[in-house]
Amino acid sequence: MELRSVEELMDLLYAGRHQHALRTAALLRRGRPADKELQVAGLVRGIGPVLCQGSEAERARAAADAVRALLGERVFRLVRGDADPGDDDALRLRQAGEESRTAGFDAGVLEDWRTVLELVAARHARLGAVD
Repeated sequence: MELRSVEELMDLLYAGRHQHALRTAALLRRGRPADKELQVAGLVRGIGPVLCQGSEAERARAAADAVRALLGERVFRLVRGDADPGDDDALRLRQAGEESRTAGFDAGVLEDWRTVLELVAARHARLGAVD
């Protein structure tokens, strides 16, 4: 499945385990407020179980493949989870995902992230037009 719009992505996010995804993205926002792609990667990992009932790696691949065209290569690589183990961004993403399982704070609602998703998608579309 390849997502073509933020609206399609939002539908999948609502169908998934979005509280965990919201906390992960919020933790990444706190640590790296300017890195929208990293934050979005933390958020969209939550669509994996909606797309695929396989192993964690299979769910990550399904989520990454779904958002690649919409959100770009960096988000794809981060969500897929097969980046170099020394990659600081991949490490931060993993740590935020683990911490969000036990974190007990209000991370807001999915709708708060629509604009960020639209910004990342628009940026990717502009870069894709240049390539």
